[in-house]
Amino acid sequence: MDYNIWTLTARAEEDPERVPVTSLYQSLQALSDKRRGQGKRYELALILSLLVLAKLAGQKTLSGATEWIRHRGGVLAQRFGLRREKMPCQMTYCNVLARVDDKHLDVLLSAFFTRWEAQSRCGEEPSRLHTPSAQADHAHIAIDGKTLRGTTQGAHPVHQLSCYEVATGTVLWHCNVGEKENEISALKPLLTSTCVSGRILTLDAMHTQRALCALVQQLGGDYLLIAKGNQPTLREDIADLLDDPFPDRRRWQQAETWSKGHGRLEHRQLLCSPDLNEWFGRDWVGIEQVFRLQRTTRLLKSGKMRHEVVYGISSLSLRQAPPARILELIRAHWAIENRLHYRRDVSLGEDSCQTRTGSVPSLLAQLNSTALSLMDHLGVRNVARQMRFLDAHLDQALNLLLTGQCSVY
Repeated sequence: MDYNIWTLTARAEEDPERVPVTSLYQSLQALSDKRRGQGKRYELALILSLLVLAKLAGQKTLSGATEWIRHRGGVLAQRFGLRREKMPCQMTYCNVLARVDDKHLDVLLSAFFTRWEAQSRCGEEPSRLHTPSAQADHAHIAIDGKTLRGTTQGAHPVHQLSCYEVATGTVLWHCNVGEKENEISALKPLLTSTCVSGRILTLDAMHTQRALCALVQQLGGDYLLIAKGNQPTLREDIADLLDDPFPDRRRWQQAETWSKGHGRLEHRQLLCSPDLNEWFGRDWVGIEQVFRLQRTTRLLKSGKMRHEVVYGISSLSLRQAPPARILELIRAHWAIENRLHYRRDVSLGEDSCQTRTGSVPSLLAQLNSTALSLMDHLGVRNVARQMRFLDAHLDQALNLLLTGQCSVY
């Protein structure tokens, strides 16, 4: 995979050769600033960096972040080379965030994390970028939507679609679903060859659509999709084949896994077949196999059992993705829920944030994702504990923002 793939889409004013690879603050300098020069006291990169810094230290609201920053004005002014110690007020943050180009911000952040990961992985040996293991780390992307619950009292709640690189924890882009559209229509223009080519896309059942399959194949990617009630005929046809008590299983393959944790024992069994490829091939472009996933869960404390059956399709052949690989991809897809959306809600308090002005909530959500991506690139396993550490050691938080170096607690 070409690690410059995201950098090439950045605007011309960003010169990757001049930007320190692991300095988020310096990377944000290339972000376009739509404000007038008159009365502008704080540069845009500084405003965003201060907010990310406060979030890394555990501040969950804009008012809390404002006060946290002001209490540390002296140290912050010294490290950022400012002539005055007075830090911005809350209204300044709102006004600035309302004018940020969120698309350009996504491009810069994706390019920054890609350069950082490439530098840490390869150093002075760029040929290592093209090894199978390096490419595999960037192959799987999960796409899912999340409503910012703090905005649900407004006329039009913010529903944000995110594209998440599962292995690295990098959010490649965000997109707000418009008032008169849904995730399906909002996603289509975001799927480009740059994003899709050479990757495996996993999405929830809402996106199991013929047009999506055709587009992903056209752009050089692969898909793994779940068939539920929105595609009843597809689901029934797969079930008729895989639930047949006397099938011809010569080309079928299966795998199973057991896992124990969080007070439950779970058994997953996956059965795959290529026998419906010709039947579905005309409508579902690129289909190479169908599968049935059976999950049986036993709650250890109560002994209660729960059984679930899920059907799906994939453009990955049995040679490319045998049942064990399909099981990995399905389970890995939940990283966008567990490592991104859940941590944004619980560790960063996103749903309880009451900021509702214009585009500010969605920009704060982007900064939440940025803080979590920084944690993932550092290898942090307990985000809440690391946030308490950074709150107590401001120098470490500043080092992370300015140099990319930080101790992991």
